Amino acid sequence: MAKRTHFGPATAAFMLFLSGTAALIFQVLWIKQLSLVTGIDVYAVSIGVSAFFLGLALGSFALGRLSDRSRQPLRFYAQLETGVAVLGAGVTGILSHIAPLFVAIEGSSALAAWALLILIVATPAFLMGGTLPVLLRALEGAPGGVGTKGGRLYAANTLGAIVGCLAVSFVIIPALGVQATGLAAAGLGVMAAVIALSLSGGSTRATPQSEAPAETRGASGSRLALVLYAIAGGVALGYEVAWSQAIVQFISTRSFAFSVVLATYLAGLALGAALFARRTDRLSDPWGTFGLLITLAGLVALAEFALLGSWLTAIQTSAEAAVASATGSIFAGMCARFLVAGLTIVFVPTLILGAAFPVVLRLAVDPRHVGRDTGRVLALNTLGGIAGTLLTGFVLIPSFGIVRSFAALAVVAAVIGLVAVGRGKRGWKGWGLAAPVLGALTVLIAVTVPSDRLANLLNLSRGNGTIVSYEEGLGATVAVIEQGQQDRRFRRLYIQGVSNTGDAMPSLRYMRLQALLPLVIHKGEPKSALVIGLGTGITAGSLLAYPGLDQRVVAELLPSVARASALFAGNFTVAGDNRLEVRVADGRRELMRNADRYDLITLEPPPPSAAGVVNLYSSDFYQLARERLAPNGLVAQWLPIATQNDEDTRALVRSFLDSFPHATLWSTELHEMLLIGSVEPQEIDAARIAKRLADPTLAEALGEVGIGSAADLLATWMTDRTGLERYAGSALPVTDDQPRIEYASWVRPDELQRTLPNLIALRSKVPLVAADAALEKSVSDAHNRLMLFYQASLNAYAGYRDEWARDMELLMRVEPNNPYYRWFVSSSER
Repeated sequence: MAKRTHFGPATAAFMLFLSGTAALIFQVLWIKQLSLVTGIDVYAVSIGVSAFFLGLALGSFALGRLSDRSRQPLRFYAQLETGVAVLGAGVTGILSHIAPLFVAIEGSSALAAWALLILIVATPAFLMGGTLPVLLRALEGAPGGVGTKGGRLYAANTLGAIVGCLAVSFVIIPALGVQATGLAAAGLGVMAAVIALSLSGGSTRATPQSEAPAETRGASGSRLALVLYAIAGGVALGYEVAWSQAIVQFISTRSFAFSVVLATYLAGLALGAALFARRTDRLSDPWGTFGLLITLAGLVALAEFALLGSWLTAIQTSAEAAVASATGSIFAGMCARFLVAGLTIVFVPTLILGAAFPVVLRLAVDPRHVGRDTGRVLALNTLGGIAGTLLTGFVLIPSFGIVRSFAALAVVAAVIGLVAVGRGKRGWKGWGLAAPVLGALTVLIAVTVPSDRLANLLNLSRGNGTIVSYEEGLGATVAVIEQGQQDRRFRRLYIQGVSNTGDAMPSLRYMRLQALLPLVIHKGEPKSALVIGLGTGITAGSLLAYPGLDQRVVAELLPSVARASALFAGNFTVAGDNRLEVRVADGRRELMRNADRYDLITLEPPPPSAAGVVNLYSSDFYQLARERLAPNGLVAQWLPIATQNDEDTRALVRSFLDSFPHATLWSTELHEMLLIGSVEPQEIDAARIAKRLADPTLAEALGEVGIGSAADLLATWMTDRTGLERYAGSALPVTDDQPRIEYASWVRPDELQRTLPNLIALRSKVPLVAADAALEKSVSDAHNRLMLFYQASLNAYAGYRDEWARDMELLMRVEPNNPYYRWFVSSSER
């Protein structure tokens, strides 16, 4: 046997740690980039993820076989890591520029376009898939069985993935941007390759260890173990899909939250594999152990799901407060909140699943063909995972809901366990009796847990209103809940457990203005408009109130949101109105695929800090929108000012200014602003505005939200490009390569009190054309009333209730019939 004086399990584990870190970073980057190329709809993301895992599976299978014939497996490993580094950095660069080519090819052949993307992503992933089997083959002469060594390498690789998962969201992308992060990941792969090369000089093919017991290497046993572990891989990834939708109401849509939960998932796998690896070689009945582990994982996952309740929110709140108090950091407190959710819902089942990996290696790997058989285990498990992901996301959840899908997966796990235990030494005797007992308990929970459990939990945690609609579908859970006091009811839209506005007066006002204000001030005769984001349908429905439009288009990502829009007031019953065309599509992809030009493009996506949404707030997106404008066309961007810090709002404004030579800012509601950008100069023509507001339908639509005259509309003016430049200052823009705001610090509790005064301070005189002194005086008076309301509201936020009451009493004296102001007075009296 050849001697290896410097290479051993510890060194191999460190190399796979580096490899796992790089692989996870690349995976996050490529999925993020694919969303810019194909859109962020569930199909695009699923195909991107599946392409990555398909490459891993094929690589594990093919390269594992090759490793058995390699006389220098360490050198082979170094070649793989070098290839991953070079191809990984190359793919990161290619994906940032391939969108136009993808769209062009898709126009002729969608199959060819998607095949191109799959090939690009799967190629480096193919090389990644071979790293663990090849390195395990290199350890052939080291002490310990295949299960022990393989379990430890798997744990180290997964630990690296945990580090990569956290580092990419918390550190690397915020500091370096997308392209440089790809280079950093490549650097980790090169480091692993250099270590392998430095140790490969004396590495030759080692003599296989003594044969394992026949029960662990028989052909039929190996095949059955492979099949069962492949199905278990489908169950495990199915759990992840269901967890990703179920857990959101307990965390946030921020990238940080998902990273913490994913890291918890991976930590369970790594720790389970590491803890059980040392015991694997001593197992007298590996089949029975494998079966019990898979059954127990399914039972625990389902039981935790069934027991979810308000107690989890209480624990999260306590943990958040304790960590925030100890560290002085709101951000750290929120991460603690996410971690509690991950530990409670995800960690224990994945710990048990991780423990099953070294056991299946003991069952399925012939010590004479370590690379080949390990590659098969990983390949079939990964292929099973792909199938489980697609089946759960596209079939089970849309057909049966999250709860019933989870129950079905747990029952499948119980069946796997029963088959495996029955194949073991003891069969269903002794400890083997636990398998049918656990399986029966799984079935009992599966049939008794209420299918509407998540809906009721969401309603309870959001104020215990009335569930109007609840739909668990492709990629998201969409709920409509009626809330408020008996005399003032309103409905709120929840997507993935997070409020996405509703039809209360504040929301009604800013969404009406989101569509109508730019149309009213448009210096041409607008005939076409595109709304990105349907939501409650209020913005899109407002287009129906504007006369003269020939084309009204909405791009909405989720069909379930389109269905829910019918349940909201104030949207002119937009659902089913044939004057409005609803296209179920990602907004960015809609602009890339369709060459139509619009007089108005108005955006109302979720807040920019939500994961994956920043691609609708970047300079790159604004350039794309600018290309789709008709002459004199306007882009109207919703600018929430309470969902990110003032510094981040400045960065968003900078992105907008970098794309549009002409830009104005309007205050559509206490918590919202509106940026309007154009290529040509904007012209605020008083006579044109007055003429348009003479239309009774339009006047009524605006009057219902407190805009009773041209003066009220013009009073919302804040500033032009000069003021916006002063506000943005030296802030760096948000771009596709530097998606800063998606990874920005947690929003401070008092941020509205900081940002709103800063924006109000920019206010300049409205540059009216053809306005008389009377109108200018009316605009000034209306603006003063609006500022009085904002002052009162800031006092209320600061806790100065007496000052709030004093200011609002004065406001009600001068404008008693304004429905917008009156809504707040009525709310405060309840």
